[in-house]
Amino acid sequence: MATAQVERSELVAGVRFQKIGKLYHFDFSHHPELKQGDYVIVDTRRGRQMGQIMGFTAPDEGRKLREILRPATPRDLVLRQQWEEKQDEALETCREAAANLRRMSDVKFVAAQYNYDGSVVTFLFSAEQKVDTTVLQKRLQRKFEARIEMRQIGPRDVAKLLGGFGACGITRCCSTFLTDFSPISIKMAKAQGISLNPSEITGMCGRLRCCLVFEYEQYVEARRQLPRRNKRVGTPHGEGRVLDQLPLRDAVLVEVGEGLRKVVEREDIIPLEEFRKLAEKAHSPCDKHGDGSCECGRPVGQRQADRLHVTREPERKADEEDKPDEEKPRRRRSRKSRGRSGGDASQSNRRRRGRRRGGRRSSQRSERSKTDSENS
Repeated sequence: MATAQVERSELVAGVRFQKIGKLYHFDFSHHPELKQGDYVIVDTRRGRQMGQIMGFTAPDEGRKLREILRPATPRDLVLRQQWEEKQDEALETCREAAANLRRMSDVKFVAAQYNYDGSVVTFLFSAEQKVDTTVLQKRLQRKFEARIEMRQIGPRDVAKLLGGFGACGITRCCSTFLTDFSPISIKMAKAQGISLNPSEITGMCGRLRCCLVFEYEQYVEARRQLPRRNKRVGTPHGEGRVLDQLPLRDAVLVEVGEGLRKVVEREDIIPLEEFRKLAEKAHSPCDKHGDGSCECGRPVGQRQADRLHVTREPERKADEEDKPDEEKPRRRRSRKSRGRSGGDASQSNRRRRGRRRGGRRSSQRSERSKTDSENS
């Protein structure tokens, strides 16, 4: 029991102020007795408001939360009901005051909202451009005892407040379950194959329909697994060209012959381009060879690259032998061979020098002997 209380104390309460609105998180550590569905009084930027706890969740890290002031009493609930009944009257008063102002001719007032005790009344309006409501706010302050606030909203929020039925025949999504509006683009309609006619993709608010977001991711994922348009594929009916994708059926429309079109499921499609590339890769020599891994999958010595390497080596040797001595590459000798060759050369040179000196001396002696014999 103690561990359950500790785990619950680490959570925050999600409070909603409107029937279909955003959830705001508050700290309820000072009121651990609160449970889901209870009404509480909290302090917000717009003053004190009454909200309902919709659930409990883990808090975001590094985010400061405001505390729940107190649980709502039966008196607070009765006051809230009384002030909600006066909202329509306050809206009519605001519209009459705005009709006397020229600047407010293009402004449309949608709703008036009181807080639970009637201390603040907020008027919601829509306009194409930004509007200065200072003069109107001063006039309304004389007629109401509560503090007056003016808030401009967009066309989607207006449709959410007014409600009604959509083009599908049921209640609008924004007034039924949407608590926030996601960004929508024409790209989503194109991905789903919807006609770009404004009457088909535009909602009652004049903006793109919110339902375009619901199935967009499923369409993108389905199209990614199907072959693209104008691609050649194999089918049970023969080779053909893809005309269109059918993501809902997980199939494609293929033109098999002249004017003959067939719907082929994704499981029956044969990717011809992939098979052709694999066949070319199998017949081409492998890029790697040796003791490591190889793309051809054959053992060492039996690969195409190894065979090419073996046949090229004798051709290179034969070409080197046919070349003249000048064109043959000189082999570099090691240091030891250089040393030995250097010693042998020095000894031969010394012998040659000795022979030359000996021949010179013998010739000199013979000349001397000749001259001596002539003098005698």
